[in-house]
Amino acid sequence: MVTVGLVLAGLAALLHVYIFWLESVVWTTPRAQRVFGTTPQEAAATRGLAYNQGFYNLFLAVVVVVSIVLVAVGHLAVGAALVLAGTGSMLAAALVLVLSDRSRARAAFSQGTLPALTVLALVLGLLA
Repeated sequence: MVTVGLVLAGLAALLHVYIFWLESVVWTTPRAQRVFGTTPQEAAATRGLAYNQGFYNLFLAVVVVVSIVLVAVGHLAVGAALVLAGTGSMLAAALVLVLSDRSRARAAFSQGTLPALTVLALVLGLLA
């Protein structure tokens, strides 16, 4: 089950790299505006905030990738702790999103599902 958790963590990291790309690289493009439901004016006005937020997502992804590598080279305790910290933070961010704006429930579900499954699988695997 630990392996399943690590695969899910890797997928969560990839998703957060994609979110970084949308927020920090292509925020004002039609594609990002469709994903986030913003107008060109809103995207222009929030570009700096989105740029910053994108890097939070990237840093979470980096933590998760480093933790997977640590587990792979035999540092289970440290790697598992970092996986749980990284994906737990991703999950917490998804919960904050939906609690702050119910209209963002779909986005929160998309953002939080892989991290939630990671936490569940990893904890079950560590307890086994």
